[in-house]
Amino acid sequence: MRIIKIICICSILATMLSGCRKSADQQYFTICNENGMTATFCTTGGRLLRLEVPARDGSMKNVVWGCADAAACAADKDFRQSIVGRFGNRIAKGRFDLDGYTYQLSVNEGENHLHGGTGGFDKREWTIQPVSDCSLLMTRVSPDGEEGYPGNLEISVLCTLTDKNELVLQYAAVTDAPTVLNPTLHAWFNLHGDGEGPITSHILKINADFYTPVDAELIPTGEIAPVDGTPFDFRAGKEVTPEFDHNFVLRCASGEPALELYEPATGILLKVYTDQPGLQMYSGKPDCGLVLETQHFPDSPNHANFPSTELRPGESYTQNTIYHFEIR
Repeated sequence: MRIIKIICICSILATMLSGCRKSADQQYFTICNENGMTATFCTTGGRLLRLEVPARDGSMKNVVWGCADAAACAADKDFRQSIVGRFGNRIAKGRFDLDGYTYQLSVNEGENHLHGGTGGFDKREWTIQPVSDCSLLMTRVSPDGEEGYPGNLEISVLCTLTDKNELVLQYAAVTDAPTVLNPTLHAWFNLHGDGEGPITSHILKINADFYTPVDAELIPTGEIAPVDGTPFDFRAGKEVTPEFDHNFVLRCASGEPALELYEPATGILLKVYTDQPGLQMYSGKPDCGLVLETQHFPDSPNHANFPSTELRPGESYTQNTIYHFEIR
């Protein structure tokens, strides 16, 4: 709790000098950098409503498939541009064991738990505090028992636009009881611009030698399989096709992007850097966008061979993900 309280105090003091634009009803906040790149966030779901980046022809493109306003955010069923949690992705049967106890979560995809459940982070109101004209802080408290998760959880996401045309997300969280945690930005990207073309012309490169196979309900089998000779081999880069909803095991080499996404028509190149072990890619709605989620593996609490998502009192959860844009 101390971490988020300290950050909140600093951000409130910084608000006095902040140029971050906010709406009259305090629901929408826009940050910018010196190159004209802007990002607009909404308190409902901690959502990234718009992300305007420069294209080759000198125009600005909104490269995310987001919601138009807070009402659309509340009604959305596609987790568009929201912070999802407590556990991004799937937990089989909505159930996991921790310290000898079995916890039953809400289920919202057949018999399974997806992206935090029926009332996860995407449906909740976040507090947003401007830090500067290029940075803001989103926070919320997830109470003990929310969607079945144990422990009171305090989480923050510091969002910053740098003059290198990077959107940097820095997550932090603490808990007062053992729990599991795997938050992520459920980011739908379309480098044509929102609604301006399908993502099937995008060239995607993923720096992953392995992936996690799934069963018919998209729950990992527990195997970590090589991508060699399979449709999951994106190491050299290739066009996106619409059959993927899978987790890739990132190499996590120092300084190496987790992925590169390029659209030849606009010249926009996205490089994503992260300290997370996995990347979920969903391409099932090509006219809308490509979902790219930096995170731990799906159903991690039920697979001892997967990186742990446990968080305990006295520990601090952190995650750092950078969305870097260039023109090629």
